[in-house]
Amino acid sequence: MSTSRLPEHEQKILDEIERALNRDRRLARQLRTVRPRRRPDLSRVAGYAPHPMTVVVVLLAVALGLLAAGIVTSRVGVVWAFAAVWPVALFAGFRLLCRRWSRAG
Repeated sequence: MSTSRLPEHEQKILDEIERALNRDRRLARQLRTVRPRRRPDLSRVAGYAPHPMTVVVVLLAVALGLLAAGIVTSRVGVVWAFAAVWPVALFAGFRLLCRRWSRAG
């Protein structure tokens, strides 16, 4: 590392700091065993807003999947899950259609 641009007294101070850090065994051990932590960037996740059409398509796909599973299995839990998701999907779809029609007209 080239530090020739520093004045003489600043270079001496820097050399002293480096010598002191090199003598610190605990710091050296910590620097050798450092593992970078990857935390999710929640600011990007919190600011994410999916496209309304994507939400409607996903809701309808889930509802149709539950409908097919309910027909095939006839399990009460699947039928109730379909009963809970289907009105939400219809409401979201109609709302999106009304919003598009009001813009077009």
